[in-house]
Amino acid sequence: MSSPPPTASFVIVANRLPVDRVQGPDGEEIWRRSPGGLVAALEAVMHDVDGAWVGWPGQADLELAPFTADGIRLLPVTLSSRELQDYYEGFSNDTIWPLYHDVISPPQYHREWWESYVQVNQRFAERAARAASQDGTVWVHDYQLQLVPQLLRELRPDLTIGYFHHIPFPAHGLYSQLPWRDQVLRGLLGADVVGFQRGQDASNFLTAVRRRLHLDTKGTTVSVPGSVPRTVVARAFPISIDTTPYVELAARPDVRARAAEIREGLGHPKKILLGVDRLDYTKGIGHRIKAFGELLDQGTLSVEDVTLVQVASPSRERVDAYAQLRDEIELAVARINGDHDTVEHTAIRYLHQGYPREEMVALYLAADAMLVTALRDGMNLVAKEYVATRGDHRGVLVLSEFTGAADELKQAIQVNPHDIEGLKDAIMRAVAMPASEQSRRMRALRKRVLENDVNAWSHEFLVALDAVRRTR
Repeated sequence: MSSPPPTASFVIVANRLPVDRVQGPDGEEIWRRSPGGLVAALEAVMHDVDGAWVGWPGQADLELAPFTADGIRLLPVTLSSRELQDYYEGFSNDTIWPLYHDVISPPQYHREWWESYVQVNQRFAERAARAASQDGTVWVHDYQLQLVPQLLRELRPDLTIGYFHHIPFPAHGLYSQLPWRDQVLRGLLGADVVGFQRGQDASNFLTAVRRRLHLDTKGTTVSVPGSVPRTVVARAFPISIDTTPYVELAARPDVRARAAEIREGLGHPKKILLGVDRLDYTKGIGHRIKAFGELLDQGTLSVEDVTLVQVASPSRERVDAYAQLRDEIELAVARINGDHDTVEHTAIRYLHQGYPREEMVALYLAADAMLVTALRDGMNLVAKEYVATRGDHRGVLVLSEFTGAADELKQAIQVNPHDIEGLKDAIMRAVAMPASEQSRRMRALRKRVLENDVNAWSHEFLVALDAVRRTR
């Protein structure tokens, strides 16, 4: 008789495993650590405890036994092609994502998508329930798995359960559009601690809980009735980045030399403006390009003096709204470049691809100003990455007030990206800012980012979760 699989005292549940399946140098398939803040945030925690990670391995219909990579025990969850279409591309990214980002794009509501979302969340919950040891801790992540906390609590009431929401949570007037609004709220309230990026997101959640479920809230807590009444904590835990690799790369001579090459390749403009985003309608890329184009049209800026580099990494290309956005952005870039390019200078260098971290740091070092003009963003870690690289205390951050980062990075030039004239003024302030003012602002920004890094974020959340466990 085979022995039961080992359990873990600490389990992460996320849509994706922290590794990607790639081809090795000899054509063999190997697992490589995924880029991204969540993996960096939790890697140290996973190595310090008896941990396991539940997630989808990134390929449809791939059935894998549990395995270990980078010292982390990984527990794969299989998703079919149809489930990826309905649960992931459908409900997660064409219903929840646009609804939670202030309906910038119209959400689609389909019952079959919801049914798939429920089924997949149940599968994740069951996998986590089998993985966690008695009285263990489970930390669930993000909008794809909002039902998991309640489903898991029903299966394993002995567990301490945390949930962190990486994207915004909408105001009640928008949230109430969701046909399954009450089910999602109950799903989240299965957790002991529900974390959000901003205080406003937590407040929106608590308002929805009061108005929809008629539960009592006090401060940052919710009283949940039942055979064993519970108190759920719901508050902000602003996420950050692992600053160390960005600081180290920015100091490397080869990366600094690459930054100089980038400036030379752009024709040595006086100023380089940089945008780095996933190609997503929430990121305000079109607003940024429009403002820059108008400054060129008016003669306020010249293509010889200022270049905009826009990195727009591919995203959800099978979703119609994203395919349409790509066409709109590329047409706008082509028109501006057609009107203003010279043989030696390009107005907008548009790069529809992703880059390794070394190249991104070189771009950050080459840029005189970073333009973060998201229409709605849970946090925006690109803003923090740019700040972390600026050890010379030069450079300017132009930051949308609709990002979570705006709550922390007060010394940035904050803008309303819907206000094109205001955005143009902010770009001109960044272009003309004296070195002394750049230094004063950037020193304060770097102090904030370096002191409140991703390790501080994960520690703060886990301390709050441990406090709940100790009061039981």
